[in-house]
Amino acid sequence: MSEQAKKVALITGANKGIGLETARQLGKLGITVLIGARDLGRGEKAAAELVAEGIGARALKLDVVNAADVKAAVAWVEKEYGVLDILVNNAGVMTESMGENTTSSVSEKTLRDTFEANLFSVVLLTQAFLPLVKKSAAGRIVNVSSILGSLTLHATPGSPIHGVKTFAYNTSKAALNSFTIHLADELKDTKIKVNSAHPGWVKTDLGTDAAPMDVVDGAKTEVTLATLPDDGPTGGFFHLGETLPW
Repeated sequence: MSEQAKKVALITGANKGIGLETARQLGKLGITVLIGARDLGRGEKAAAELVAEGIGARALKLDVVNAADVKAAVAWVEKEYGVLDILVNNAGVMTESMGENTTSSVSEKTLRDTFEANLFSVVLLTQAFLPLVKKSAAGRIVNVSSILGSLTLHATPGSPIHGVKTFAYNTSKAALNSFTIHLADELKDTKIKVNSAHPGWVKTDLGTDAAPMDVVDGAKTEVTLATLPDDGPTGGFFHLGETLPW
Protein backbone atom coordinates (compact mmCIF):
# COMPACT_ATOMS: atom_id res chain seq x y z
CA MET A 1 0.00 0.00 0.00
CA SER A 2 1.35 3.44 -0.94
CA GLU A 3 2.09 5.99 1.77
CA GLN A 4 -0.73 8.12 0.35
CA ALA A 5 -3.37 5.41 0.71
CA LYS A 6 -5.95 5.94 3.45
CA LYS A 7 -5.31 9.67 3.47
CA VAL A 8 -8.27 12.02 3.19
CA ALA A 9 -8.20 15.26 1.17
CA LEU A 10 -10.76 18.04 0.96
CA ILE A 11 -10.68 20.26 -2.12
CA THR A 12 -12.93 23.31 -2.16
CA GLY A 13 -14.59 24.39 -5.41
CA ALA A 14 -13.86 20.93 -6.76
CA ASN A 15 -16.83 20.14 -8.97
CA LYS A 16 -15.05 21.48 -12.07
CA GLY A 17 -11.85 22.93 -13.46
CA ILE A 18 -8.57 22.83 -11.55
CA GLY A 19 -10.31 21.71 -8.38
CA LEU A 20 -11.80 18.63 -10.01
CA GLU A 21 -8.54 17.76 -11.73
CA THR A 22 -6.66 18.16 -8.44
CA ALA A 23 -9.11 15.74 -6.85
CA ARG A 24 -8.64 13.34 -9.75
CA GLN A 25 -4.86 13.34 -9.50
CA LEU A 26 -4.89 12.96 -5.72
CA GLY A 27 -7.45 10.19 -6.04
CA LYS A 28 -5.25 8.30 -8.48
CA LEU A 29 -2.63 8.20 -5.71
CA GLY A 30 -5.08 6.29 -3.54
CA ILE A 31 -6.19 9.29 -1.47
CA THR A 32 -9.87 9.58 -0.60
CA VAL A 33 -11.03 12.89 -2.06
CA LEU A 34 -13.88 15.01 -0.75
CA ILE A 35 -15.43 17.23 -3.40
CA GLY A 36 -16.46 20.53 -1.86
CA ALA A 37 -19.09 22.24 -3.99
CA ARG A 38 -21.60 25.07 -3.53
CA ASP A 39 -24.17 23.01 -5.43
CA LEU A 40 -24.36 19.51 -3.94
CA GLY A 41 -25.87 18.08 -7.14
CA ARG A 42 -22.90 19.25 -9.19
CA GLY A 43 -20.54 17.95 -6.53
CA GLU A 44 -22.20 14.54 -6.58
CA LYS A 45 -21.99 14.43 -10.36
CA ALA A 46 -18.26 15.19 -10.20
CA ALA A 47 -17.72 12.60 -7.47
CA ALA A 48 -19.58 9.99 -9.50
CA GLU A 49 -17.32 10.78 -12.47
CA LEU A 50 -14.27 10.08 -10.31
CA VAL A 51 -15.76 6.93 -8.78
CA ALA A 52 -16.31 5.62 -12.31
CA GLU A 53 -12.56 6.02 -12.80
CA GLY A 54 -11.86 3.89 -9.72
CA ILE A 55 -11.25 6.81 -7.35
CA GLY A 56 -12.58 7.02 -3.81
CA ALA A 57 -14.57 10.25 -3.97
CA ARG A 58 -17.48 11.77 -2.04
CA ALA A 59 -19.22 15.10 -2.37
CA LEU A 60 -20.19 17.53 0.35
CA LYS A 61 -22.08 20.79 0.16
CA LEU A 62 -19.61 23.54 0.91
CA ASP A 63 -20.14 27.14 -0.05
CA VAL A 64 -16.95 28.54 1.44
CA VAL A 65 -18.53 31.92 2.25
CA ASN A 66 -21.41 30.27 4.13
CA ALA A 67 -20.53 29.81 7.82
CA ALA A 68 -23.25 27.19 8.30
CA ASP A 69 -21.88 25.12 5.42
CA VAL A 70 -18.37 25.27 6.87
CA LYS A 71 -19.55 24.23 10.33
CA ALA A 72 -21.57 21.33 8.90
CA ALA A 73 -18.67 20.22 6.69
CA VAL A 74 -16.26 20.10 9.63
CA ALA A 75 -18.75 18.07 11.68
CA TRP A 76 -19.32 15.67 8.77
CA VAL A 77 -15.61 15.10 8.09
CA GLU A 78 -14.95 14.58 11.80
CA LYS A 79 -17.79 12.06 12.06
CA GLU A 80 -16.89 10.16 8.88
CA TYR A 81 -13.08 10.19 9.10
CA GLY A 82 -11.92 11.78 12.34
CA VAL A 83 -9.01 13.42 10.54
CA LEU A 84 -8.19 15.58 7.52
CA ASP A 85 -4.78 14.99 5.97
CA ILE A 86 -4.96 17.47 3.10
CA LEU A 87 -6.84 20.73 2.67
CA VAL A 88 -6.69 22.38 -0.74
CA ASN A 89 -8.22 25.86 -0.63
CA ASN A 90 -9.05 26.01 -4.32
CA ALA A 91 -12.32 27.96 -4.43
CA GLY A 92 -11.99 31.58 -5.53
CA VAL A 93 -13.41 34.30 -7.75
CA MET A 94 -12.36 37.01 -10.17
CA THR A 95 -15.06 39.54 -10.93
CA GLU A 96 -12.97 42.16 -12.75
CA SER A 97 -12.10 42.26 -16.42
CA MET A 98 -8.41 41.96 -17.26
CA GLY A 99 -8.35 45.11 -19.38
CA GLU A 100 -7.37 48.57 -18.23
CA ASN A 101 -6.27 49.45 -14.72
CA THR A 102 -9.39 50.60 -12.81
CA THR A 103 -7.90 50.78 -9.32
CA SER A 104 -9.24 54.29 -8.71
CA SER A 105 -12.80 53.29 -9.55
CA VAL A 106 -13.14 49.68 -8.39
CA SER A 107 -16.38 49.33 -6.45
CA GLU A 108 -16.67 48.53 -2.78
CA LYS A 109 -18.86 45.54 -3.68
CA THR A 110 -16.19 44.11 -6.00
CA LEU A 111 -13.57 44.51 -3.28
CA ARG A 112 -15.71 42.98 -0.56
CA ASP A 113 -16.97 40.07 -2.66
CA THR A 114 -13.46 39.27 -3.89
CA PHE A 115 -11.86 39.38 -0.45
CA GLU A 116 -14.74 37.43 1.08
CA ALA A 117 -14.18 34.54 -1.33
CA ASN A 118 -10.42 34.68 -1.83
CA LEU A 119 -9.19 35.58 1.66
CA PHE A 120 -11.68 35.68 4.53
CA SER A 121 -13.38 32.41 3.66
CA VAL A 122 -10.01 30.66 3.28
CA VAL A 123 -8.79 31.90 6.65
CA LEU A 124 -12.00 30.97 8.47
CA LEU A 125 -12.40 27.59 6.77
CA THR A 126 -8.76 26.70 7.47
CA GLN A 127 -9.14 27.70 11.11
CA ALA A 128 -12.27 25.54 11.34
CA PHE A 129 -10.57 22.46 9.85
CA LEU A 130 -7.20 22.92 11.54
CA PRO A 131 -8.02 20.73 14.57
CA LEU A 132 -8.67 17.83 12.17
CA VAL A 133 -5.53 18.59 10.14
CA LYS A 134 -3.52 18.54 13.37
CA LYS A 135 -4.67 14.94 13.89
CA SER A 136 -2.94 13.91 10.65
CA ALA A 137 0.51 12.33 10.74
CA ALA A 138 1.54 14.76 7.98
CA GLY A 139 -1.00 17.51 7.39
CA ARG A 140 -0.78 19.56 4.21
CA ILE A 141 -2.55 22.86 3.51
CA VAL A 142 -2.43 24.26 -0.01
CA ASN A 143 -3.69 27.76 -0.70
CA VAL A 144 -4.40 28.18 -4.40
CA SER A 145 -3.04 31.63 -5.13
CA SER A 146 -1.90 33.26 -8.37
CA ILE A 147 1.22 34.81 -9.78
CA LEU A 148 -0.96 37.94 -9.95
CA GLY A 149 -0.54 38.12 -6.17
CA SER A 150 3.20 38.74 -6.48
CA LEU A 151 3.96 42.26 -5.28
CA THR A 152 7.54 41.90 -6.51
CA LEU A 153 6.51 41.14 -10.08
CA HIS A 154 3.82 43.83 -10.09
CA ALA A 155 6.43 46.39 -9.07
CA THR A 156 8.92 45.23 -11.71
CA PRO A 157 8.48 46.87 -15.14
CA GLY A 158 8.73 44.29 -17.87
CA SER A 159 7.67 41.35 -15.68
CA PRO A 160 5.16 38.89 -17.18
CA ILE A 161 2.32 40.34 -15.07
CA HIS A 162 3.28 44.00 -14.83
CA GLY A 163 0.45 45.10 -17.11
CA VAL A 164 -2.29 43.05 -15.43
CA LYS A 165 -3.47 45.38 -12.66
CA THR A 166 -6.78 43.76 -11.57
CA PHE A 167 -6.65 45.40 -8.16
CA ALA A 168 -9.26 43.48 -6.14
CA TYR A 169 -8.16 40.05 -7.35
CA ASN A 170 -4.43 40.74 -7.20
CA THR A 171 -4.50 42.18 -3.71
CA SER A 172 -6.73 39.37 -2.43
CA LYS A 173 -4.16 36.85 -3.62
CA ALA A 174 -1.29 38.89 -2.14
CA ALA A 175 -3.17 38.81 1.17
CA LEU A 176 -3.73 35.06 0.78
CA ASN A 177 0.03 34.66 0.33
CA SER A 178 0.54 36.59 3.55
CA PHE A 179 -1.81 34.14 5.29
CA THR A 180 0.35 31.29 3.98
CA ILE A 181 3.50 32.87 5.41
CA HIS A 182 1.94 33.60 8.79
CA LEU A 183 0.22 30.22 9.25
CA ALA A 184 3.30 28.29 8.13
CA ASP A 185 5.35 30.16 10.71
CA GLU A 186 2.85 29.43 13.47
CA LEU A 187 2.90 25.73 12.56
CA LYS A 188 6.64 25.45 11.84
CA ASP A 189 7.24 23.14 14.80
CA THR A 190 4.49 20.73 13.73
CA LYS A 191 4.28 18.20 10.91
CA ILE A 192 1.88 20.46 8.99
CA LYS A 193 3.13 22.21 5.85
CA VAL A 194 1.41 25.28 4.42
CA ASN A 195 2.19 26.58 0.94
CA SER A 196 0.77 28.79 -1.81
CA ALA A 197 0.35 27.41 -5.32
CA HIS A 198 0.21 29.25 -8.62
CA PRO A 199 -1.50 26.80 -11.00
CA GLY A 200 -0.61 28.78 -14.11
CA TRP A 201 -2.87 30.34 -16.70
CA VAL A 202 -5.18 27.40 -17.32
CA LYS A 203 -8.08 26.72 -19.68
CA THR A 204 -10.98 26.99 -17.21
CA ASP A 205 -14.08 29.14 -16.85
CA LEU A 206 -11.89 31.72 -15.11
CA GLY A 207 -8.84 31.31 -17.32
CA THR A 208 -10.81 31.09 -20.60
CA ASP A 209 -9.81 29.21 -23.74
CA ALA A 210 -7.10 31.80 -24.38
CA ALA A 211 -5.00 30.22 -21.63
CA PRO A 212 -1.93 28.24 -22.75
CA MET A 213 -2.10 25.47 -20.11
CA ASP A 214 -4.42 22.49 -19.95
CA VAL A 215 -6.16 21.67 -16.68
CA VAL A 216 -4.09 18.50 -16.22
CA ASP A 217 -0.92 20.57 -15.94
CA GLY A 218 -2.71 23.28 -13.95
CA ALA A 219 -3.41 20.84 -11.12
CA LYS A 220 0.15 19.53 -10.81
CA THR A 221 1.45 22.23 -8.46
CA GLU A 222 -1.39 21.71 -5.96
CA VAL A 223 -0.96 17.94 -6.07
CA THR A 224 2.78 18.22 -5.47
CA LEU A 225 2.31 20.55 -2.49
CA ALA A 226 -0.49 18.36 -1.11
CA THR A 227 1.77 15.32 -1.08
CA LEU A 228 5.09 16.81 0.02
CA PRO A 229 7.48 14.52 1.89
CA ASP A 230 8.47 15.24 5.49
CA ASP A 231 11.51 17.22 4.34
CA GLY A 232 9.50 19.32 1.88
CA PRO A 233 9.18 23.11 2.07
CA THR A 234 6.66 25.13 4.04
CA GLY A 235 5.71 28.79 3.83
CA GLY A 236 6.59 29.04 0.13
CA PHE A 237 5.02 30.16 -3.15
CA PHE A 238 5.46 27.68 -6.02
CA HIS A 239 4.63 26.90 -9.63
CA LEU A 240 5.62 23.53 -11.11
CA GLY A 241 8.56 23.17 -8.72
CA GLU A 242 9.83 26.73 -9.11
CA THR A 243 9.74 29.27 -6.29
CA LEU A 244 7.90 32.49 -7.15
CA PRO A 245 8.74 35.89 -5.62
CA TRP A 246 6.34 37.33 -3.07
